Amino acid sequence: MDLPQPEPGPGEVLVRLSAAGLNPVDWKIADGMFGDAVPAAFPLVLGTDGAGEVLAIGTGVRRFTVGDAVFGQFQRPEQGGGSYCELAVAEESRIAHAARSVTYATSAALPTAGMTAYNLVEETRISEGKRVLIVGATGGVGTFATQLAAGRGAEVIATARASNAELMRTLGAAETVDHTAGPVADQVLAAHPDGVDVLIDMTGGPEEFGELTRTVRDGGTAVSLIGSADADDLTEHNLRGFNFVNRPSPQLLEILAGHIDAGRLTVLVGREVSLEQAPEALAASRTGRAQGKTVLAI
Repeated sequence: MDLPQPEPGPGEVLVRLSAAGLNPVDWKIADGMFGDAVPAAFPLVLGTDGAGEVLAIGTGVRRFTVGDAVFGQFQRPEQGGGSYCELAVAEESRIAHAARSVTYATSAALPTAGMTAYNLVEETRISEGKRVLIVGATGGVGTFATQLAAGRGAEVIATARASNAELMRTLGAAETVDHTAGPVADQVLAAHPDGVDVLIDMTGGPEEFGELTRTVRDGGTAVSLIGSADADDLTEHNLRGFNFVNRPSPQLLEILAGHIDAGRLTVLVGREVSLEQAPEALAASRTGRAQGKTVLAI
């Protein structure tokens, strides 16, 4: 649909978008899954992540000038704004200068998944010599978390179908577990009876998550991305655990862009489709079987 061109207010930047990245939160907002916790104004433009060129700046903006290549988060449901469009307004505090070595499509695939993965690796204290099990490793967050954990010297075990095993190894996984070949916990413990130091579960409900915690050794850490962790239960089993809540920041976006330009991080774009195909792409993303990120070319 056609909407009036938005204007940047104080501390805001108007961006001509070249690409938008799809995230699960987009279809969850469309479904109203967050209820009153995320109020929405209509007509509502979906889309959190995007990348493009600064077209105008509001008063008080110091970090950007017209013509800058930027990327970051644009979703503002309470104001009806998002990134599935040609022109979008972002708060200065939610964008950063884009990596110089990649396309806008690649930059648009990075913000939410990349920051989530970076914060996950930080908060689970992954370091050299740690053994890490990442469940849901072939998705956007998983591919970034695999690379970032391996980059810190951790031994990463990634869940992946046989067809994706080689891909995950190229991203830094020491080994893969085919989740379609039998219970993941049984397979991991058969290969590593002493268990893992860290479990990062992107996909499992409470029962599945509880089953996976069997793989975590005494005193280890178990984290759920979808709210499946029971802190009391984990404490009873002498495990540190929590339900992850992301904390985005422009500084974190700058770190990720630096990783891209330094060749330390690969952005896996699984599909690139047109803006008109957004509904179909969102529907497909509900399956949770993505390989890398889906990007809308605008």
